[in-house]
Amino acid sequence: MCDVINTRKQLLAEVDALRSRVKDLEARCARTEENTVRRSEEKYRLLFHSTPIALIERDASRLKTYLDHLRESGVADFEEYLRDNPQETRHCISMIKTVEFNDAFLKLLEVDTRDELVQGFPFIGNPEEFHRLVLEIIPMIAERNIFREREVTIVTGKGNKKSVLTKALIVSGSEDTLSRIVIAMIDITQRKQAEESLRESEQRFREQAMRDNLTGLYNRRFLYNSLSGLIETSKLTQSCLSLIFMDLDNFKKVVDTYGHLNGSRAIQEVARTIHEIVEAPAYAVAYAGDEFVIVLPEFNPFQAAEKASHLQSRIKNSVYLQEYGFEVKLQASYGVAAFPDHATDLTGLLASADRALFSVKENGKGAVGLADRLTSYETLFNQDGDVFSSKAHEMTL
Repeated sequence: MCDVINTRKQLLAEVDALRSRVKDLEARCARTEENTVRRSEEKYRLLFHSTPIALIERDASRLKTYLDHLRESGVADFEEYLRDNPQETRHCISMIKTVEFNDAFLKLLEVDTRDELVQGFPFIGNPEEFHRLVLEIIPMIAERNIFREREVTIVTGKGNKKSVLTKALIVSGSEDTLSRIVIAMIDITQRKQAEESLRESEQRFREQAMRDNLTGLYNRRFLYNSLSGLIETSKLTQSCLSLIFMDLDNFKKVVDTYGHLNGSRAIQEVARTIHEIVEAPAYAVAYAGDEFVIVLPEFNPFQAAEKASHLQSRIKNSVYLQEYGFEVKLQASYGVAAFPDHATDLTGLLASADRALFSVKENGKGAVGLADRLTSYETLFNQDGDVFSSKAHEMTL
């Protein structure tokens, strides 16, 4: 009997000892886990504050709880809810609190002290962009889908605008509450500026490829590329399209008298005269040497002839090369053709205007030639806009 009692006491003592060892082991494990968590947190904080990437940690747990309540009350589409209740946007965004940010974040926002950031979220470029950002953030929080990259424009503490790429991550352990969200912000301003500069350069190169080097007017390449499209548009809209072929009269005498350089200068000045009276969508083309083409969408042939007469008067009343010590008077001849009156394609339209111009040259120059659509007559206008000749042609204009 005594042996049984002793055995029982021994067993109870061993159980107590085992319990003590288990408690000690649990305590050591807890301390180890605490140390592991602490070391992990210390490592996280070290990385957070030492990285050159701007980081801000935010707590969205209060907003998450509020959105969950809204969902329970029947709100299914948060984007629609915010559109219908615009006052809720600022209320919701005010529930997101800033926990911490690093020095790189201060540098990005160009502020010197943390006190300057008491207002919370980085300075969004304008109210419209802030509103768009909020309308994206709140549904993302509601759905716990915050991993989207986004480009935003911020205004720094010094008033400078910066383009920033943002990426949000949930810190491990806070997936359910969203109490710890880290937002990384990378300054891409220089990259965006370089991209914009490249686009502008490409646009300039494309523009230069369509421009005449001497005059700055469009060149023949642009004429051929654009005119066919304008003709097709005119077919679809059943509208007119006119073309003026223009040639400076006796320009060889100008070159022989004043030299090739001044001849080029005179062509440049004439191009400026043309440019001054041609308004978009009409445009002028330096066709070849002292020849120019003016394309006039939605002009019928008689309106185009009036435009040619206006240009004729401007050139007649201008004095060229004055800047270089000369006083040169110029005149030009003009041929007008129109779609669909005289041609239905690019080649035919250019040829009709060229033939009208040739007829003017044959009849004394310095006039506007307009082909009549019914009788294939050309009516010639002198420099004062008066009709001085009508001539029938066997060719079809």
